[in-house]
Amino acid sequence: MKFLVMIYNDASLLNALPAGEFDTTMRGCFEHADELRQAGHLLDSQQLEPPATAKTLRVRSGRATIVDGPFAETKEILGGFNLIEAADMDEALRIAAEFPWAATGCIEVRPVVDMDAVRRRVGAPVPTAA
Repeated sequence: MKFLVMIYNDASLLNALPAGEFDTTMRGCFEHADELRQAGHLLDSQQLEPPATAKTLRVRSGRATIVDGPFAETKEILGGFNLIEAADMDEALRIAAEFPWAATGCIEVRPVVDMDAVRRRVGAPVPTAA
């Protein structure tokens, strides 16, 4: 099963880290990511730019509205994500618990829908590998 592991951070807690601790933690994250990738668990991992760089898009009645930044004010912001492979939710949570960012925010683990199965269910063609 695939799971999306979303890393949310509280900027006030990140900003309160002692000098150099963020970089040390990130180095540890990269090392851990390399281990997870070698073990076949980590499929993709990306860090996001700050929310101020985002645009929020909504289409209502055929009309698009674009707003700068995040739409909702929240204490914790989505800072990045990891796409992992795990046997079940318990294993996915064990993997997610090893990420240090739970100390400066929270980690949401959500199962990913098998889109090929959805394609088959709705009668859409399943693309073949190139």
